[in-house]
Amino acid sequence: MTTDTMKLKDYHKSITVNISAREALDYINRVSEWRATNFKGNSEKLDDIFTVRFGKTFVTFKIIEFLPDKKVVWLVTDCFLDWLKNKKEWKDTKINWEISTNKSAQQISMTHIGLVPGIECYNDCEKGWNFYVGESLLKLITQQKGVPDTPIRQH
Repeated sequence: MTTDTMKLKDYHKSITVNISAREALDYINRVSEWRATNFKGNSEKLDDIFTVRFGKTFVTFKIIEFLPDKKVVWLVTDCFLDWLKNKKEWKDTKINWEISTNKSAQQISMTHIGLVPGIECYNDCEKGWNFYVGESLLKLITQQKGVPDTPIRQH
């Protein structure tokens, strides 16, 4: 399988918002307001490290690429995904955020590189990212109030 073929399968979600590129990146960086209130560390610049927790589950990220008003990439340096057999399934995956301007609006595109169909987490994690990016982050941007910590999985 080529790298191009694998990229097509990575989880992807986009939203379009009527704000500046700088504001879009600022909202993404406000992780505790749209993803998890149990947040430790910093998520604003290159080499920042932060951890989000949901009960026993945690994910630690490091910002490995940062292009102001354009792109930020988070590397998963450690994780414990409590509900999975492979508790470290996200380790070494990347969350790639890209911002592109279309007239006065910004398209925020998020790709979870390494989250592909066929891995144990895919279905639950797809639902989670669809909610956190497509609803919670969008509400933070449009209504100034995200909905972090919302349980997504149905067991």
